[in-house]
This record gives sequence, structure tokens and C-alpha cells, in this order.
Amino acid sequence: MQVVKFGGTSVGKPERMKKIANLVLGMPGKKIVVLSALSGTTNTLVKIGDFLLANKHEEAIHEIAALEKHYQSFVQELYESEAYHAIGEELVSRYFSLFRLLAAGKFDDRSYRELLAQGELISTEMFYHHCQERKINARLLPALHFMSIDENQEPELEKISIRLKPILETMSNVDILITQGYICRNHQNEIDNLKRGGSDYTASLIGAAARAEEIQIWTDIDGMHNNDPRVVKKTLPIAELTFDEASELAYFGAKILHPSTIVPAQKYGVPVRLKNTMDEKAFGTLISEKGTSGQFKAIAAKDGITAIKIKSSRMLLAYGFLRQVFDIFEKHKTSIDMVSTSEVAVSVTIDDAKHLNEIIDELKNFGSIEVDKSQTIVCIVGNMLAEKPGVLSEVFQSLAKIPIRMVSYGGSNNNISLLIDTSFKDQALNLLNEGLFGLR
Repeated sequence: MQVVKFGGTSVGKPERMKKIANLVLGMPGKKIVVLSALSGTTNTLVKIGDFLLANKHEEAIHEIAALEKHYQSFVQELYESEAYHAIGEELVSRYFSLFRLLAAGKFDDRSYRELLAQGELISTEMFYHHCQERKINARLLPALHFMSIDENQEPELEKISIRLKPILETMSNVDILITQGYICRNHQNEIDNLKRGGSDYTASLIGAAARAEEIQIWTDIDGMHNNDPRVVKKTLPIAELTFDEASELAYFGAKILHPSTIVPAQKYGVPVRLKNTMDEKAFGTLISEKGTSGQFKAIAAKDGITAIKIKSSRMLLAYGFLRQVFDIFEKHKTSIDMVSTSEVAVSVTIDDAKHLNEIIDELKNFGSIEVDKSQTIVCIVGNMLAEKPGVLSEVFQSLAKIPIRMVSYGGSNNNISLLIDTSFKDQALNLLNEGLFGLR
């Protein structure tokens, strides 16, 4: 069995949804197809929800009406026969009646989460009826019947597997199972979600729970690239990555992959393949346990970083100092990306400044505090880079013109992380592209 996920742009137009059906039909064996909401839908639903929370009812109703027109046009182009045009019209009417019902009642956080879930529910039902019209052997596999998160918003992989297995057994004669990405139920059995990018995560969780042969994530890019194509003109797709390499790249800014996607797949050794719906013949990127050692594979950059430096004579020959510092970040549920220490100072970086003021107030008890905002972490990834002779020399020679604020090396065999001011980001990525890959 394969798990195949298609994102919003891949189902954003009727012709693309039809193309997905053709792609899936051409794949061997049984498939679980994970779909996102149509491109732009979730953003519009967020806007509608925000209007309703702010008691801007007229603005919300206007957005609902505009979105409904888009879906009415979509189903007219998607289906061929009058019978399925009628099915499509009923489907759109049913969902948008629910939107208006939610808007008319008491709108709270629970209503908001229910509203956001409708994008995936409507896209999968539209795709299912398209398959029905073409007499494709397909069934809906409702994600809300098996996908769940615990009280800490973490997916319950083992419970998902226990629920999913008997459902799959009852559908053993079905070639294509269609399910929703992103949505789930929480520990109170309410409709919830896996946050932005959660459809990738859904595919990985299902692939791990079903012990699939492969998880395929289809986007509009031909796999993971060695650098950010939005910043660097000449980049190359990467044929193969290890799970660890892909995790580092996703966490440090590679937009093609949700940062949590790799974890379930890696746990059960299920390969993940990144493919391009615009060019299905392109190899893409295969992520698995196998990989080549000692090679630079890719560069990623993570913006919105804040650096905090704590300088204190109390650090000198003291024990327990770092624990006290880290306890403050833990108290405010703020994770740390990079750490650098000297005899009398420690510098850390965070990517969530929500509780920055409270953290600084508490850190002042230890000594003087310096804060640098608008920083970027540049991450250079490759399997077993720490064993490559002269690796730092190559990196620093490439960045001779760039002031580097912090360096993290040795904590992982798979990456070198550098902190620079965001104003140098584009220049740094281009210099590294030339210095490490010979591309300019």
C-alpha cells in the first residue's frame, strides 16, 4: 500500500483534480490518497473565523458568499454529466449552509476549529464524486474516525494505528481510499487540526500506522532543492536524503516539507518520496534510512530568530547556572535552537518571541542581557558532515564577507548552523551556493 498526499495547489483547479485521479490510477497497488483543502480555502476560512470572533458578521457573510461562488464554478467544471452537476451543487449547498449556520450561532474557539475542518472535508468529497463519475473503485476514509491528538496537541500514533487497521480491513477490496489531511479529533473528541502544513503530517502518520510501502508527497516543486530557489537563481533537486538530513532541512526552513513529517515515517522506516504534480516524470527526492556520507547536501534558512546573550560573572566556575537559565525558557514554553557558551556568558536563540519580555525580566536576575532581533539561522546539511576533513574551512571561506554571530557544530552529525543578521541572508545563501556547490 502507498500513501499519496496532494496539497492545495495540486487540487486548486478542476483540471488539476482530474490529473490527480489519473496519476493515482497509474500507480500500482492500493493507495490511500490524502488531500488538502483547495488552494486558498483555509486562508479564507481563517478570515471568516476571525471576522466572526470579532463580531464582524456582515464581513464574514460576504466572504462566505464569495467562496461559495468559487466552489459553484469549480464543480461545474469538475463534473461532466448533469447528474453529477446536481450532486456537486447539492454538496456545495450543504457545506455552505453549515458555514452560515456556524456564523449565525455563538461562535467560539470550538466553532472556529469546526469551520477550518470543512475545507478538507469538501475537497475530499468532491474528489470522491469525481472518481464515482469515472467509475473508479474508490471510497471515502473519514480522518475524523481515526486521527487524534492528545492533551498536548501531539498525534497519538499507536491509537491511530489501532483504529485504522480494522477500517482498512473492511475496505480491502477498494483500490483507492480518500481521506483528509490536517484534521483530527482532540482528547475531548472535538474537531481539531494538526496546524498549518498538517496534511504532510497526516500522510506520514497514516503511512506509519498502516506500515505503508512508501509515502508520496506531491507538490508543485520537483523535490527538495539544494538551496532556496526564491533567493538563489541556480539550484538543483536532491535525489536522495536520509531521514535525519530531511528533518534538519524541514526544521530550518525548507518550505516543501512540514517539520514534523519525517518523525512517524522514520520510526517505522517508511520511505518518503517528494514528487511534482506539474512534472510527474521528474524523479523528485527520496527520503529513507540510506544516504551518502561526508557530502554537503543542502542549505536552508530560518528567519524570525531572536538572539539573547546573558553575561554574568556568576557563571565562572559555577555549576547549575545553565540549568537555571534553561528553566526560565521551559517555564515560558519557549524552545531554544542554538546555544553558545564562554566562561562568563551564554548566548541562545529562539524562534518564538511571544514571551520575550517576561523571559528577559527573569534573566536580568543573572546579569546583563543583550537582545538581537531580526536574525537568521543558516543551516548547512549533509550526512556525517562532522567526519568530513576541512568542512568548517570550506564554509568560512565561502562566507568570508559575512559577519557570523554564532556557530553550532558537533551537536549533530548532519548539520552546521550559523547565526547571521537577516540583512545578510540572501548574500550568504548565494555565497554558500557558489562555494559549496560551485553554482552561481
